[in-house]
Amino acid sequence: MLSDAVLFDLDGTLTDPQLGITRCIQYALSELGYKPPNADELNWCIGPPLKDSFSQLLNTLDSTVLEQALLLYRHRFATIGLFENSLYPQISEVLKAIRFAGYKTFVATSKPYIYATQIIEYFGLSLLFDSVYGSELDGTRSMKGDLIHYILVTENLSSSTVVMVGDRSHDIIGAKCHQIASIGVTYGYGTEEELKAHGADLIAHSPSDIPRFVIRNS
Repeated sequence: MLSDAVLFDLDGTLTDPQLGITRCIQYALSELGYKPPNADELNWCIGPPLKDSFSQLLNTLDSTVLEQALLLYRHRFATIGLFENSLYPQISEVLKAIRFAGYKTFVATSKPYIYATQIIEYFGLSLLFDSVYGSELDGTRSMKGDLIHYILVTENLSSSTVVMVGDRSHDIIGAKCHQIASIGVTYGYGTEEELKAHGADLIAHSPSDIPRFVIRNS
């Protein structure tokens, strides 16, 4: 897999955000008067744009209701949920190996940039990325394809030299939109079946698999 730059999804790829995300969703639903599902029943919400998840959970397309849900979620997430999170084992070593081999690294997450940068800083990973990219609070670039396009243009990267690493179908779909190679990871929240069904070029079952796929002659 020939590449010069590696885009990493955040939730389910670099960190395990299950506790914070599910608790914040439960909080938002409760505040809106709904009985929230158990945390384990909300794992499917980890990764995709949050507005889409609330639309399914609340069975509505009403933008006013969805914006209210997002505001309630962020009220808790910005101060508490952000840090109810853990770094997957070996991630620091993986990033160091890839950067030592001369590759550029970027975070490419549907999560708002303002939160993504805080999480990367919290785990001491800032120096291991050339830049962090996420969505805006108004939802701009929350679709992975839009985000990847923005990164390619901003960083002047060629699709043929970039690889996307992520754990959910939307990571793979976003990569396919731009003819970018993709590595699906199964230690996050997407299954191997989901990733392969959407065209992942390679499957990593642990973080340590990623450098072997990325680094030439490794």
